[in-house]
Amino acid sequence: MQALKVGEVAKRAAVNLQTIHFYEREGLLPKPPRTASNYRMYSEDAVRRVRFIKRAQELGFALKDIKELLSLRATPGTRCADVRQRAMAKLRDINEKIGTLQRMQKALTKLTAECAGRRPITACPILEALDSEDRK
Repeated sequence: MQALKVGEVAKRAAVNLQTIHFYEREGLLPKPPRTASNYRMYSEDAVRRVRFIKRAQELGFALKDIKELLSLRATPGTRCADVRQRAMAKLRDINEKIGTLQRMQKALTKLTAECAGRRPITACPILEALDSEDRK
């Protein structure tokens, strides 16, 4: 197996060097052995692991969640159902966020429709609604 320097890992995983070092500090990527001249030398597995982490982040998993997924992957006897359970929880979280964003969109659409932008700032319906104690 070929040993890779940090720059090569970053290049192959399509991330910057700071990302590799950050993942090491966070415990997502094991600290690699060093050469006599103090260069970190990574295995091909490090590239695969960094790509895994980035893909999981793109799906909305937090670093804590990703640590758990990596731990499950490395634990003999873990079942796919354990991973599915975490994915389903993330999906519920995403759906909840979508609902919140849709309510925000509806409220802002209503507010902007009520404001033609021609009144003085003291009579702005958007600012009045934000200042109101009565939330609809």
